Order: sequence, then C-alpha cells, then structure tokens
Amino acid sequence: MSETATPSQLEDVERPTGPVAAAVLATAIGAFVLGLLTTPGEASTGVHDFPEFDKDVGPLSGKTILAVIAYFASWALLHGLWRRENPALRAIFIASAVLIALRVLATFPTFFQAFASE
Repeated sequence: MSETATPSQLEDVERPTGPVAAAVLATAIGAFVLGLLTTPGEASTGVHDFPEFDKDVGPLSGKTILAVIAYFASWALLHGLWRRENPALRAIFIASAVLIALRVLATFPTFFQAFASE
C-alpha cells in the first residue's frame, strides 16, 4: 500500500531559499560586470575595442557576453554552495541592490566620461 501526500502535507514542506538567493545575487553580479566593463571601455579608446567579438555589433557584443558568462559562472557556483542552505536573504538582497546601483552608476554617461582620457 502506498501513501500519497495530501495537499496540507505538501504545504508544510519547507524548501531551502539558497537557490533563489543564488539566482538573485548572480543576476546582480552579471549586471555589475556589465557596468564594470562599460566604464573603462567608454573612458579609454585602447580598451574600447578589446571585447569586440562581433564586428557588426561592436564592443557591446563582448561586454554582454562576458556579463552573461559572469552571471552563469556565479550562479552555478552559488547554487552549488547554497542549494540546501538558507542563507541570510536580507544581506543577499542588500548586496544585490548595491551591485545593481553600482552598475547603473557605471553605465551613466556623466560617470564614465569623467574617466575619459583627453
């Protein structure tokens, strides 16, 4: 005789929050990497064309590809570390908000033009 779970038993199952925390923080890391690559690329002509993987798209192709690689690498690492854990979500969300705010700052023209070589 096999037992099946009732709906009330399924609601009582507590799942770890680590996979969600890993996805949120990895997204922020990927966004931050994009901002980190934008500032030197726009400020310096020598660095500007370095990440150009596709001539039709230009340097943006390399910046976005590297940001996506950073996202997937950090997500895989964090997911592996936290898949059965319950990390402090507040700290992760604050860190994510800070990284995303730094990304927005780094891609603001006024900010990266301040570093431009004359």
